[in-house]
Amino acid sequence: MGSRVPEVIERLVQLGTADQGLLDVRVSDGPEVTGDTAPDWLIVGFDGDPGGDFQAAQTVGGWADLGTGREEEWQVTVAAIAQRGDTDVPAARRRAYEIAAHVETWLRTDPGLGLRSVEAAIVATQLMQDQTTQGAQATLLLTVAGRAFT
Repeated sequence: MGSRVPEVIERLVQLGTADQGLLDVRVSDGPEVTGDTAPDWLIVGFDGDPGGDFQAAQTVGGWADLGTGREEEWQVTVAAIAQRGDTDVPAARRRAYEIAAHVETWLRTDPGLGLRSVEAAIVATQLMQDQTTQGAQATLLLTVAGRAFT
């Protein structure tokens, strides 16, 4: 099955890894098994919930013409996570939004993500806040959605 989702996810990870403003943020392609204790994360293709359903993306599509062309609409989950060693929820929340702002900047600068026949934007967000044994944590889920031709 032809889908542009794998390359969109890979491109978002590449942009995160190359972004000089995210040098202190752990950028991950989906869930990782790691002992990394980084307080700030940008995870593409995972909502950051180890007890969740691990859904990375979803697509719908149909024929764009009577030939072999296919238009695909897709959504990719991206999580911006900020953890603190204290109970300062507002600071964790601000940091999660700062991390997510980088994704917004990439998409405003180049809605095609540097990929042929792709168009993307952040279409929804969801904020979760928690007090954990490691302190305050804020997770901002981004729904990066778009369409592409395969």
